[in-house]
Amino acid sequence: MAFVEKTGKTVDEAVAEALKALNITADQAEIEVLEEGKKAFFGIFGGKDAKVRVTVKEAVAKEEAEAQEEAAPEKTLSEATADAVKAVKEATNIAVNTVSKNIAKKADELKEQAADAAEELGKKAVAAKEQAVDSAISTLESMKSEKSERPVREPRKYAVNDESVNAAKEFLQKVFNAMKIDVVMEKFINKNDGSVIFKLHGDDMGILIGKHGQTLDSLQYLTNLVANKNSSERVRVIIDVEDYRDRRIETLTRLANRLADKVKRTGERVALEPMNPHERKIIHMALQGDRRVTTLSEGDDPYRHVVIELKK
Repeated sequence: MAFVEKTGKTVDEAVAEALKALNITADQAEIEVLEEGKKAFFGIFGGKDAKVRVTVKEAVAKEEAEAQEEAAPEKTLSEATADAVKAVKEATNIAVNTVSKNIAKKADELKEQAADAAEELGKKAVAAKEQAVDSAISTLESMKSEKSERPVREPRKYAVNDESVNAAKEFLQKVFNAMKIDVVMEKFINKNDGSVIFKLHGDDMGILIGKHGQTLDSLQYLTNLVANKNSSERVRVIIDVEDYRDRRIETLTRLANRLADKVKRTGERVALEPMNPHERKIIHMALQGDRRVTTLSEGDDPYRHVVIELKK
């Protein structure tokens, strides 16, 4: 059975680190406190870290393996994973230098000074945001049967700035050169909202996707930072690798329907693995028309996950 041992200034901090390492939530784990933490005298002398052992529950491990089989990325070679980690680190360094060394330094200083207060506020902000998303999804579901002639809301329009697009393209090319991979980039403009889409093609492109698209999402985030650095108008850049994003939507939709069938068959609620807000929304939307099951999000980021259960 999978387990890790972690230390921290407090038991809660050690448990959080262990849960993060195992990518599970507290209700999916067995927690054993090996050593209680001891607070340092005046914050300097006599301190002792807490130590815990966190083990994945057998039932959870079996269910996660079943879900991972359906939603796992196509490429999981250890060599590709190692290269992906290295690529993200190098890409992060490039982005920080490109955006501003002074801003990054100041942000780190402020982060250290306000870490404790910001953590609690951040959790409340994330929870409020997720509750708003869940509430909006629930409202949309209840309004489906209503016949309304309200005007269709126009999608948000983004600016297409050649300078920003070129900056994004140059940044991506630097990342690929650092990774020593050959990538063909195709640029498309979404006529509906003006967003810029870079479709990437080449050999062994799984390295740019990462587990559940985490590497791809990080690369897209950094590229948007670079593209909007000197732009007076918001530019949105979307990066896709070999149509991975469409395939991920299909995979998550199939997973949602399969687990919904399981809930209907057994009557027991099912908790999915932690996902980002975009992927949780895909699960919610996939099952919003089902009359027998409902979905909700539980937990705090980065462990927030979707739960599927029978409607009451």
